[in-house]
Amino acid sequence: MKITKEDIDALNSVVKIDITANDYQEKVDTQLNDYRRKANIPGFRKGHVPMSLVKKQYGKSVMIDEVNKLLQESLNKFLVEEKLDVLGNPLPKMQDDFSWDEEKFSFEFELGLAPDFEVNLKPKKAINSYKIVADDKMINNQIENIREQYGKMITQAAVEENSNVTGTFVNEEKEIEKKSTFKVEKIKGKVNLKKFVGAKVGDVLSLKSKNLFTDDHMLMNVLGLSHDDAHGFDAPLTFTIEEITQTELADLNQELFDKLFGEGLVKTDEELKDRLKEDAEKQFGSQADQQLLNAVTESLIENTSFELPAEFLKKWLAVSGEKPMTPEEAKEEYERSEKGLRYQLIEGKLMTDNKLQVSYEDLKEYTKGFVKAQMAQFGDNKIEDKELDEIVNRVLSNQEEVKRLSDQLKNEKLLTFFKENIKLKTKEVTYEDFVKEVYK
Repeated sequence: MKITKEDIDALNSVVKIDITANDYQEKVDTQLNDYRRKANIPGFRKGHVPMSLVKKQYGKSVMIDEVNKLLQESLNKFLVEEKLDVLGNPLPKMQDDFSWDEEKFSFEFELGLAPDFEVNLKPKKAINSYKIVADDKMINNQIENIREQYGKMITQAAVEENSNVTGTFVNEEKEIEKKSTFKVEKIKGKVNLKKFVGAKVGDVLSLKSKNLFTDDHMLMNVLGLSHDDAHGFDAPLTFTIEEITQTELADLNQELFDKLFGEGLVKTDEELKDRLKEDAEKQFGSQADQQLLNAVTESLIENTSFELPAEFLKKWLAVSGEKPMTPEEAKEEYERSEKGLRYQLIEGKLMTDNKLQVSYEDLKEYTKGFVKAQMAQFGDNKIEDKELDEIVNRVLSNQEEVKRLSDQLKNEKLLTFFKENIKLKTKEVTYEDFVKEVYK
């Protein structure tokens, strides 16, 4: 057997494998002898079928199987030994004059090679690293929501501007009949508000869905519509009032503090605000980190230049899926996936060059921390090492969990690396401003 590689250019090569009968005949003979021992052919005792008959019946198919096995093993071994970083999988080149009736065979495979490049970690423009702070407005709103959540519901005789109203919306033509509860303060406009204020249980109000609420998304919830249907929805509605209540806010006292955080952990209004601020900013930190990871990803793709074996990858995409693609479909798929492929190559190089790979021991320790954190949420902070190891082993026996946790750990390693090596500009913002800037 002879294997040679011809470089077409820096990103494309062809591997040629020449196979002769000496390379496969011994295995073919072994397989045919095994067939002969086991074959049940009418007119012959088991194990005494003439070899000529076995070869005639099975010889060609056995030879084809053995050649294909040899071909795949040899190609894989060659790629490893030559340390070829291939993209996709080798593609066999079609041969018009190929015949399985020969004893010598020659096969050719196209390879798409990963490019050689350097990652640009120093973009001209610094990347924003957001520090999201919980401002007084947010904390006060959160306290108000807590007081409402733990408050008492008091029945009212008539609707007031601070009431909660429960009733059923109906539009027979649109097949809407939905019972909902909402705050009257969410009603938009003086005309609509006037219809509600003073109304009593049993009253039927005639309304228009358009501009009914201060936030159009409320129509999704109160009418049971999809997001797409809610936008621009315009139809007459009737609303039959079934219940009118008002929320009496809970007092900020030790009883409420203990319900929220545990006995004696928060004792004053100021401690409450500090705790809410700390918890909120801890959550915001995760969002800021994800945004930073996304921004760095975009920057690396934009600022790290290299060519890809595009034509090879389009051909590979056309045949690699469950359903073959036309050249036009493969081109579209390549254009959709090119950015992701570029980042995979950049990420792989960064992790290799900077020894950021996730080892099994890394994953095991990370999973221990994950399990401890999960159990702490349920108040179990005293788990013995043996029990912890058993839980970790169960988690890591699930391949989906292994992938999920590995990806999380990989992203944490990359994030730490980026914070230490990428040009960043810290920007302090409120959560409201963060949403406006990032998700505008």
